[in-house]
Amino acid sequence: MTTLIDTRLRPGWSRVVTRDSGVAVAEREALGTTARVALWPPEQLDAALLAVDVQIERLDRQASRFREDSELSRVQRGTPGIFLVSEGLAEAIGVALWAARWTDGLVDPTVGAALLALGYDRDFAAIEPLGARAPLSPAEVPGPAGVRLEGRLLHLGAGVRLDLGATAKGLGSDRAAKAAFLGTARAGGVLVSLGGDITVAGEPPRGGWPVLVADDHRDTAGPGTQVVRLAAGAIATSSILCRRWERAGRLLHHIVDPRTGLPAEGPWRTASVAAASCAEANAASTAAIVAGIGAEEWLATTALPARLVGHDGGVRLLGGWPEEDGGQIRLGACAADGVSAGDSAGAR
Repeated sequence: MTTLIDTRLRPGWSRVVTRDSGVAVAEREALGTTARVALWPPEQLDAALLAVDVQIERLDRQASRFREDSELSRVQRGTPGIFLVSEGLAEAIGVALWAARWTDGLVDPTVGAALLALGYDRDFAAIEPLGARAPLSPAEVPGPAGVRLEGRLLHLGAGVRLDLGATAKGLGSDRAAKAAFLGTARAGGVLVSLGGDITVAGEPPRGGWPVLVADDHRDTAGPGTQVVRLAAGAIATSSILCRRWERAGRLLHHIVDPRTGLPAEGPWRTASVAAASCAEANAASTAAIVAGIGAEEWLATTALPARLVGHDGGVRLLGGWPEEDGGQIRLGACAADGVSAGDSAGAR
């Protein structure tokens, strides 16, 4: 695919030219990564992009730890304490707490201080090479017991610093896909990708949306890539190859093991998981990387389709993930509901 600037689109968006004239595709930089929207029929692309823009901006203002003016940053400047938060931030934190329970702590939203200690203290594009000479001093992960959510009342204990990265991007994709579909008269279908975390809504093209699965969402033809088809639900990919930096002579990545406060170690470089929602798929793919040698056993308990790629490039398929290129992802009955706003609203 070739990207061309199209001044008829909303500011910041570029049209992606494909071989299918019945589908419109556009992309832009957002949330420190690339946002991509695909829509059919193509006539209401601008309306879909407007809906996605609104959801991306809302999520960034609610849950970014890199924006000083975000709601999450303002709350964390006053920890510990009790805070009245917006419905949007309450949902994002509730989903993160749900993920911590569901993964038995493999995913933990209280890894914020650990990420700061590792040098991931700003938007990834702004991390300076000078950090390579800084000492490596891991920080303890306090755990979600220090976080309680009662509706919109957020209780944060001492020493708790939140990072919602394991679920927020997936939640953002879910929100944006729903908004884009509703904003285009609920006709046809839409796919939204935020850095390779993908949600579809409405009716898919015949055979399902083609989705390229890779170590890096920007890699369109590298070794280990696979095209699958997604008719409903979501796919998320977590990889230790995308956001890496050096500190104290050690190559680090952004997926923290809550048990150690250090980047997760194990046999897998990339994990892709399909689920009913992208928040769920995002949590599962992160959990698989953190679980390491226990990833296959843990994923088996979820029955979700998954694809694990080892450091040597070897691929392990689980839960009915298709072997062939172009195979369709099929979600079982156990994944029919996924995580919902109702699940997150009462999270404790």
